[in-house]
Amino acid sequence: MPNPMKSAFEKASGLTRQTALYAGNAFDRVFRAASLVQAGQTLFETLYTDGLVSLRYYPPLAEDFIELDGEMIDVERTPHKTPIVIVPPLAVNMLIYDLFPQRSLVRFLRAKGFEVYLIDWGVPTRQHSHYNLHTYVAELLPAYLNRVREHSGEQELSLHGWSLGGMFTLFYSALSRDQHIRNAIVLGSPIDSHASGLMGLMYQRVSDVADFVRKRTGFRLHDVKPHWFHSPGWANTIGFKLTNPIGSVMGYWELIVRLGDRDFVASHATTSAFLDRMVAYPGGIVQDAVVRLWIDNELSKGQIQIGEDVARLDNVNANLLAIAGDTDTLATPGAVKRIEDHVSSKDVTFRVTPGGHMGILAGSKAPKESWLEMAEWLAERSN
Repeated sequence: MPNPMKSAFEKASGLTRQTALYAGNAFDRVFRAASLVQAGQTLFETLYTDGLVSLRYYPPLAEDFIELDGEMIDVERTPHKTPIVIVPPLAVNMLIYDLFPQRSLVRFLRAKGFEVYLIDWGVPTRQHSHYNLHTYVAELLPAYLNRVREHSGEQELSLHGWSLGGMFTLFYSALSRDQHIRNAIVLGSPIDSHASGLMGLMYQRVSDVADFVRKRTGFRLHDVKPHWFHSPGWANTIGFKLTNPIGSVMGYWELIVRLGDRDFVASHATTSAFLDRMVAYPGGIVQDAVVRLWIDNELSKGQIQIGEDVARLDNVNANLLAIAGDTDTLATPGAVKRIEDHVSSKDVTFRVTPGGHMGILAGSKAPKESWLEMAEWLAERSN
């Protein structure tokens, strides 16, 4: 015969343990979040830094297998001839490329036999407000690519750019006419910003207003000192989250619902470590992006002004892989696909994969939906 006292005691004990688990996870998430973060665990060497920008090199992995989204994959020991250089966008911290041990892009590429380099743009301050597209595309990027070539001993390189990093990749290739950029991979980089859904419609309205102001007053945003356009990291964090406000709120709601799941709490803390630590945009970049990319939508015509020069996309002839996210509101598939209309590359592949702007790079579906295909595409063109 069941003992009601014992049953009640067991239920009370179970409830106490569950309450303690929830309370412990909540305390750690709020006050000890750093202890939960799993990002940034892949070892790298800093080859060079100018005090702001640095060049990373990821050496060969010590293990023979790595976990990728629940599956084990072999670590290839014979490297491909052509190194890959990751060109990040601004405003983000580098954790996005090494988000989880089992979902790390740099670790995956290294396991697939690629020599992996990454340019870390650092954390700009107001003293860097004058940095603009010309600074990054015509000065910093070529200098750091030369250092990659010196270290690797290879002239031909593959470039991987997400978001603004993809634009940097295209602008550099177009402006420099570097014939040794063998492969270019661009993700979530809009070529026609006015075609990006609701965001594109907003840009069109802003463009109409700006054109009216220019004609009536002669005023240009570039007439203002770039210092006034410096965008701090906290503002960029808020702005990024506002591109998907419902998703941001639901993420915290799911945290509350799944507070008893330690793995989920750690995952949430890790993702937040990236999202909540975005860094500043230099004022000159904000000016150039707002005017050249959003208002005037110069890229839709196949070119863009970089300082006193003009970068023409028809100068880009590297093998090209362009990826767009099916739910990306910042760079819709239609906005990204326009790249096919302007480059001179004979080998062009365009793919739409599941995910939003961040998801196509490091989301839970990215390893199987895009990384494996990307590695195969790159391997065929890197020896």
